[in-house]
Amino acid sequence: MLKHRGFPGRLPGTDYQFTIRRANVKGGATRIIRRERYADRAHADRMADLGFMQALWNHFGEEPFERGNLDAGRLSWLFGREVVPAEDPFDPCSYEALLKIDVKRARAAFPEVFAPAEAPWSPEAEGDDWDED
Repeated sequence: MLKHRGFPGRLPGTDYQFTIRRANVKGGATRIIRRERYADRAHADRMADLGFMQALWNHFGEEPFERGNLDAGRLSWLFGREVVPAEDPFDPCSYEALLKIDVKRARAAFPEVFAPAEAPWSPEAEGDDWDED
């Protein structure tokens, strides 16, 4: 099982995990399924989805990526919509399965992830109205 170094293990300040520590040697990888996201989901659950999509985008971008140690439960909330198979045939029970972000659908569902970052503050942006004494 590939371990994605540098990928956050969980949503900061919560118990929503993004990665697993070790492979399941007895039963194999947990199956990735498409879970329905209903409008009445808790705010914390929606923030976990947003944080996970942000981590996926920052770590992989538009490139296909191996499932590896990414949590199947968290992937399942995005699977079939924002995260899609990158190979055919796709094995949802394999740690080596390739996935990719469907950028068009991900932008529609999580616009905050793809919004350009605001430029850092600079004195030039403020003008020359401050005193240099």
